[in-house]
Amino acid sequence: MIFLNKILYINPVGTDVFDKPMKEYLDQYKDPDTVLDVTSFKEGPHHLEYYSYDAIVIPYILEEVKKAEKNGYDACVIGCFYDPGLKEAREVSNIIVTAPLESSTCIALSLGEKFSIIVGRKKWVPLMLNRVKEYGLEDRLTSFKDVGLGVYDFHKDEKETEKRLYSVIEESLREGAEVIILGCTAFFGFFKVVQEKYKVPVIDPVIASVKHAEQLVKLKKLCGWGHSKIYSYEPPPTSEILKWNLKGLL
Repeated sequence: MIFLNKILYINPVGTDVFDKPMKEYLDQYKDPDTVLDVTSFKEGPHHLEYYSYDAIVIPYILEEVKKAEKNGYDACVIGCFYDPGLKEAREVSNIIVTAPLESSTCIALSLGEKFSIIVGRKKWVPLMLNRVKEYGLEDRLTSFKDVGLGVYDFHKDEKETEKRLYSVIEESLREGAEVIILGCTAFFGFFKVVQEKYKVPVIDPVIASVKHAEQLVKLKKLCGWGHSKIYSYEPPPTSEILKWNLKGLL
């Protein structure tokens, strides 16, 4: 059975600087029957390295997901490793929604007993650690390691980034990690060279979130398995949304 899957990858930042390179990158890994578009916002912070920036973009994410649903997309990917607005987006939409941290850890669980997450800056770790705990995966986490670089630094000098990745990944492997997760979508493109060097699975979160979305879309179409709409993802009443003029949620 052949499905045509339409997926929107959302860069949740107020700049399109990542859109074209990520689209070209993901086109190499998407299924042949997947139509993949990449978008970003016209305003807002240009990165989400601060929790306040993360909070600011959630309304934009919800609006973009609802728009995608109306435009016939089967799924949205929220392209930030903080997984901002993931539960909120699932609550207000009827399409598949994935995000990098959840997707990457789901895949890591099947590839090894313990994983480490490599991030850019120590600043990012507390929120990401809270996500790991929220997903019930703290016992499978070996460590967080940082390379001391911001989002816009990774591709300035890729050899320097690779050198820093090697250093912290070697520490993670000595500590018992069996799978490495690159904990930022701006790490796209680095997984192969690191994986070849250490011969362990190195998960690129950009690829992971799109492949996770593809799988969930196909399962929904084939088996009817979508996001549950009781308890956690129960949607708000339409009457309240209309009464309070929250039309962006409809």
